[in-house]
Amino acid sequence: MPNFILIGMPASGKSTLGKMAAAALQYNFVDTDDTIMDTYHADLMHLIDQFGIDGFIELESKILRQVQVENTIIATGGSAIYSDAAMQHLKQIGTVIYLKRELSEIAAQVGNLTTRGVVCRNANNLAELYAERCPLYEKYADVVVSLDGKSVEQAAAEIVAAAKNTLNA
Repeated sequence: MPNFILIGMPASGKSTLGKMAAAALQYNFVDTDDTIMDTYHADLMHLIDQFGIDGFIELESKILRQVQVENTIIATGGSAIYSDAAMQHLKQIGTVIYLKRELSEIAAQVGNLTTRGVVCRNANNLAELYAERCPLYEKYADVVVSLDGKSVEQAAAEIVAAAKNTLNA
């Protein structure tokens, strides 16, 4: 069975919803942010400080290009889309699902971008980051799931439905 790769803004629910969808589909679950932190023994904020934005994007890309799993829902970091090589690899091993949320819903959840360890390449605030990233999420998405106004349970059900539709296509 194929993998499903979740992309989207920070606080879009990739990890939380990914775990729920994985349980419903009886899939494994991998959070690549956790893989990065485990590999480098540091949190994302410290890695961004240590390696700089471009360096962090490269180490994230390296980790993403090494992912080799089956029957797994993969929650990526929000900055995964900055590496075309990583995204091409992920598209080869599964279906990329963009968890789309409106800026207002993201803003209500995200908190402090810096302490959260969010890569802000050309953005000075959340609105600029949203404007910069959304076209990239759209570019790489095989499936777009809009989660606006949905409860956590409804959002997870939307992801499961999208995954099942892909499996049955």
